[in-house]
Parts: sequence; structure tokens; C-alpha cells
Amino acid sequence: MNDLIKIAPSEINGKQVQTVDARELHEFLASKQQFGNWIKIRIDQYEFKEGADFISFNNSIKAETTYINTKEYHITLDMAKEISMVERNEKGKQARTYFIDCERRAKAIASDPRAALNDPATMRGLLLTYSEKVLALESKVDEQAPKVSGFDLISDADGSLCITDAAKTLQTRPKDLFLKLSACNWIYRRAGGSHWIGYQYQLKRGTLMHKVTTVSRNDGTEKVTEQVRITPKGLTELAEKFSAKAA
Repeated sequence: MNDLIKIAPSEINGKQVQTVDARELHEFLASKQQFGNWIKIRIDQYEFKEGADFISFNNSIKAETTYINTKEYHITLDMAKEISMVERNEKGKQARTYFIDCERRAKAIASDPRAALNDPATMRGLLLTYSEKVLALESKVDEQAPKVSGFDLISDADGSLCITDAAKTLQTRPKDLFLKLSACNWIYRRAGGSHWIGYQYQLKRGTLMHKVTTVSRNDGTEKVTEQVRITPKGLTELAEKFSAKAA
């Protein structure tokens, strides 16, 4: 029963709560439905509320030549129990019992922290959690080292920059930067369109943003223009790429 399905904290409605990755639960339950349809049907059928029972977010997995975009869900233990119960099979019963047991142990530890010392599974989970945190901190330190040169290159940047100005900051030709961003799936053009658009994945990551500007014409009408711009975070990543290439 131990570690049957991974449980991890997520922030929902401003609070840290224990959640389950819905895709992992779907896999454990061995549902024959496609994941996207399965989770949407459960949400609609049982009126689960985003921001209360679950959170959703877009994820992007890098394939050989492009990115595969997926939608992921982190669901509360109460939602996970209900979804498991309605599967009406042995896997669903097993998952529901597991979640109830996890809640029971968590409540026991909250009321008496010494109870963790008598629960090998809980102790193992706590040790794994702290080990993961240490590894994550070590990885973060390693990541910061190459970013120093990147921040040096953009130290004069204040807010976002258009791609042309970003190219000057990165000491490359604007044409080359446009081509690089397009090849790396940062920006694209719609069929028949003339202006560049940032991929949703990059907008979510905070490397790009869209700036909307309203311009007044001489005849009194207004024209709305949209421009993709690179944020300081995006500039940092690009500076690292350029620095690595130069090295």
C-alpha cells in the first residue's frame, strides 16, 4: 500500500494542500478512456470546481522536432477518492483505501508529531521529501552559475524588449534572432499573417509577452497592434544560449 500513488503538496486557493497527479491516477486505475476525455467527464459529471478541488496547467514536452502540449491536473485527495470510487472496480477501491489511509496518517502526525517515529512509511516519505528538497537546492545552485554571464549581458534591460532591441542587447543581428526564435519554437506566424506571435508555452513560462497598443489614426479611427516582446527571463535564457554557443 506504501507509495501506491505519489502525493505531493500544491497550492490551491492560496493554501498548501495534498494533491495527486490526475494523469498518474488515471494510469493506475487503468481506465480505457483517453485521459483528456476521462478527466473532463469526471469534472463535469461531479461538478468539481477549479481552484477548490483541483488546479490545471499547461505542460510542454519536447519531442524530436517540436513540443507536445498537454493539459495537466493536480487534484485534492477528496476529489481523488471520489473519482476512484466511481470507477467501480478493484483498482478504484484500492486507490480510495490508499488515500483514506494517507489522510489518517497525516492527521495522526498533525495531532502528535511523535507518531511519525512509529510509522516507517511516513518516516520514509519524510526522508524522501527532504532528500528531494536538498537535491533541488543543489541543482538550483548549479543552474545559477551560468546565468551570471547572461545577466551581465542584459543588465541595462528594463522590462521587456522588442526582438530587434533584444538582438542588439544580445549582440546579434535581428534577422538571426528572429530565425533562432522561430526554429526553437518561441515565435511563429499564422498562415497569411505578417507579424510574429509567441507560442503559448513560452508565454506561460514568462519568457515572452504580448504588448497590445492602440494607435489613433488621423481620421479619428483607432488601430490595435500586438507585438511579441522578450521578458528579462527570456533574455537571460537567450544570453545563456548565445554564451554557450560562443564558448
